Amino acid sequence: MLTNIEIFVINKIKKLRLENGLSQAELAHKINVSNGFIGKIESMKYNSKYNLNLINRVAKAFNISPQDLLPKKYL
Repeated sequence: MLTNIEIFVINKIKKLRLENGLSQAELAHKINVSNGFIGKIESMKYNSKYNLNLINRVAKAFNISPQDLLPKKYL
């Protein structure tokens, strides 16, 4: 089961991905994970989630701070 913070991060990254016109495969390539990994994360049917290393890679891919991917109440 995913926690509220994990769900927030997943939704935030998905929103950024869509706003930037990236497919799941394109984001996967940018952060060096398999194409299916992003699909599993975004479906939330699996226990797949972003770890801190992946959050850092996503932040670099979108040229933002990793803090921008976390809920403000946790900063």
